[in-house]
Amino acid sequence: MSNSNLDNPLVSIIILNYNSGELLINCVKSIIKSNYSNYEIIIVDNNSNDQSHIECKKKFEKIKLIENKKNFGYCEGNNIGIKQASGKFIVILNPDTVVDENWLKFLIEAYNKNGEGLYQPKILSLYEENILQSTGNYIQLFGFGYARDKGERNSTKRNSIEKIGFASGTCLFTSKSVLDKVGLLDPFIFLYLDDLDLGWRARQIGISSFFVPNSIVFHAESYILKWSSQKFYWLERNRKYCILTHYSKKTLSKMLPTLLIVDILVFFFYLSKGFFIAKIKADLSILKNWAHIKKRRQYLDSIKKIEDKELIVNFTDNIFVPKTVFKTFSRQFFDKTILKLSKGIRKKI
Repeated sequence: MSNSNLDNPLVSIIILNYNSGELLINCVKSIIKSNYSNYEIIIVDNNSNDQSHIECKKKFEKIKLIENKKNFGYCEGNNIGIKQASGKFIVILNPDTVVDENWLKFLIEAYNKNGEGLYQPKILSLYEENILQSTGNYIQLFGFGYARDKGERNSTKRNSIEKIGFASGTCLFTSKSVLDKVGLLDPFIFLYLDDLDLGWRARQIGISSFFVPNSIVFHAESYILKWSSQKFYWLERNRKYCILTHYSKKTLSKMLPTLLIVDILVFFFYLSKGFFIAKIKADLSILKNWAHIKKRRQYLDSIKKIEDKELIVNFTDNIFVPKTVFKTFSRQFFDKTILKLSKGIRKKI
């Protein structure tokens, strides 16, 4: 497969695997049925013990298999694959996905039309017929990230390519040149909100994220951690990390009293879920890594082209908490309070 074809440039598809079993096989099967043929598949295995990567290599000999000796997490695992990629374009694809035959063609067309950016397809549930998982993602002012239209029925109301807050890591399409400018996934994050961090960093230097409705990918969703104490730990730790590294020192000083109130709200949310320890561990991790966080903020501030005040115009004040996570009354109280606090602090930034 050649990278020299100008009309059909080589696309490197990175699939990070960790004990994904038959899901990985089904994912690769669907890619092979794509109507775009100039691609390479790079499987990066994060020290799985279910032999799924070995079985996949046996079935599909042409794939490139990288076997890590330990679990490097989502971010560094994908980075290892990206560094080995030969393509003009890069796709980060979850192993628990099945792609439509036209998925790649529409993503390439969108990039060629709209230019440098981070792109995602329409993501539908693999197991629930015609139910959406994401039509793009929002960055909330306090660092929460959530998927637009999640749980809604698929419809034709979003039928054009449009800018979004950030592109989903479930299936993220971009070019090697964009990643050279934005940087790779942040290894500190390890997993969860890595895509929010990447999209935020890209926007700070003037590179947008886009939703491509004609490109379709089906996703099983969270096949490892689901809604667990461990998942909540990563979500809270990385939310705080993103806030503290992306906002300038000046912005953070203005937000501090409100951020403390938000932290109290999040604390009681974790307490109600029985994840008190996860919240404490997340906060301790932030304190432990304060020197790294400060250094990272200074670096991102030095390359920033768009200031916080302009950037947050595209951030949302709303937050989405799934019904399966929070009881109705508590969820409504949490949502309304976050909304009010967000609108209030926005005026001061």
